[in-house]
Amino acid sequence: MSKTLVTYVSQTGNTKFIAEAIYAAIEGEKSIKSAENVLDEDLKEYSLIFIGFPVHSHSISFKAESLIKRIPKKKKIALFSTHGSLTGSHLSRKALEYAAVVGSHTQIIGTFSCRGKVSMHALDVLSRSPEHKAWAEMAASAHSHPDDNDIADARSFAHWIQTLFAQP
Repeated sequence: MSKTLVTYVSQTGNTKFIAEAIYAAIEGEKSIKSAENVLDEDLKEYSLIFIGFPVHSHSISFKAESLIKRIPKKKKIALFSTHGSLTGSHLSRKALEYAAVVGSHTQIIGTFSCRGKVSMHALDVLSRSPEHKAWAEMAASAHSHPDDNDIADARSFAHWIQTLFAQP
């Protein structure tokens, strides 16, 4: 029987919140763990692994990158992220694209992203920098995310991935 792991890196709680929504939607044998609690043995034990991370500076954190690199070859994974950018924008896709390159040794079944609130401190610091001012203004509008629609979309993503995973 297949087992599913949902793992995540989260600093503000956005990614953990989405990971919990994905976990709740998954059927069958499953576990949820923060990335720092995932051992190499865990990565071998699961047939499908969901990996979530926040987007920082349009990329993934070192913790997320290290975890993805540890995934065994050909393992089936699904990536998800939270970010302050508008969903679907170049900035929101860039980190997932990089994560896909880092995980190119795996079988990436799908990706998902949604907005997440950005800390007020980060917004304050970035809004003072001319090259980040426009992004900080856009990211401020993410203050109510993840919201109920994001949670519903995350659950749909989990169901979709399980459907794809079940196909030969």
